[in-house]
Amino acid sequence: MLRAMARTIQPPGWPRPRGYSNGMAARGEILAIAGQIGWDENERLVGHDFLPQFAQALRNVRTVVRAAGGDCEHVVSMTIFVTDRSDYLGNLADVGRVYREIMGRHFPAMALVEVSALLEPGAVVEIQALAVLPAPEETSP
Repeated sequence: MLRAMARTIQPPGWPRPRGYSNGMAARGEILAIAGQIGWDENERLVGHDFLPQFAQALRNVRTVVRAAGGDCEHVVSMTIFVTDRSDYLGNLADVGRVYREIMGRHFPAMALVEVSALLEPGAVVEIQALAVLPAPEETSP
């Protein structure tokens, strides 16, 4: 029987957050996902606009987690770096829709940070994440 890899931490009396968790407790193998930007497997940005880059960066995070043998529900923490928070806020409804399409309804602990620039020219969003993967003995039936 598989044990839950992560559980949501919700302090008593706090309002339930929308689109993220206040905390996640997890056990298993830790996978650190390097900052992923909105480029494809050939290192070409998918466009100049925020939303396509956000979607591609999320897909890149998911791809790294899956390559390690996990899936979206194993992501316990995510930090989103944006060069313009008004781009993020102006696309908030679409950000939520795209997030759910790619990551499902699993909402890890998250932070959003506005930065003056990202290392790669033209990149407007970067997503760094942590996942906790099941230990090999926990994946066997």
